[in-house]
Amino acid sequence: MSINPGAAEFPHRQIADQLRERIRRGDWAPGERLPSIPAIAEMFGVAKQTVQRTVDQLRVEGLLITKPGSGTYVRGTKRRLNRLSRGRYGGFRGYHADLAARYRQHLVEVGRAPAPAEVADAFGVRDGTELVVRRHVVRTEDVPVEVGASWFRVEDAAGTSLERREAFGRPLYQEAEEAIGRRYASATDTLSARQPSREEAEILQIRPDTPVLHLLHVAFDPGHKPVEVSQATWPGPMTTLTEEYKIPGPTPDPDPDPGMALA
Repeated sequence: MSINPGAAEFPHRQIADQLRERIRRGDWAPGERLPSIPAIAEMFGVAKQTVQRTVDQLRVEGLLITKPGSGTYVRGTKRRLNRLSRGRYGGFRGYHADLAARYRQHLVEVGRAPAPAEVADAFGVRDGTELVVRRHVVRTEDVPVEVGASWFRVEDAAGTSLERREAFGRPLYQEAEEAIGRRYASATDTLSARQPSREEAEILQIRPDTPVLHLLHVAFDPGHKPVEVSQATWPGPMTTLTEEYKIPGPTPDPDPDPGMALA
């Protein structure tokens, strides 16, 4: 491994290209620790600061994760978002088996909390209105890939299973339909990109300057009244969004007016 001092590309970017290629080639597997920064600096004949810039760049891209006091590791976890929140309802209003097998949702908090602005707007209430919230973290191979929360009106969820800190043996929306007595009939997904909050960066084990994808999911009953508002946040560089859809064929032109044809 070497760099070209005469190249227009900065040395740390040349090194990043080579490390990135080795990771993609499988020289370092997911979860494997990279050589130390001094060792990599010696490999390339550069200063340690140059290698540190390389590591910082690959961390922002989501390829590496640094564990204080332990070293730098290949992250190697990329989550594919298929059809956004539609996946939570499944083909038959239930879990997708492949997703349930790969991703484990861990309930971390259940209680009442002030509604953040976007959740309050979705429910049509004032900012800070007390709502019931269920917060979770999703992990795969013990790596956090999602931090999220589901919000309900207190008048809907008070005294129901939705206020208990317990995992259900079925999707949350099915539990909510039974507890609240209203069916989920439609939903909207709003996806945006932003910088993570300090808490999100810590939970997802990403740098504070690593962008995240943020989803706001609003589920409505048949009368178009919100039943649940949920949030999900994923590390941007480790997340891909895939939408598969059919493209309608061309519509044939209508037959010309017979009367016009004779004119």
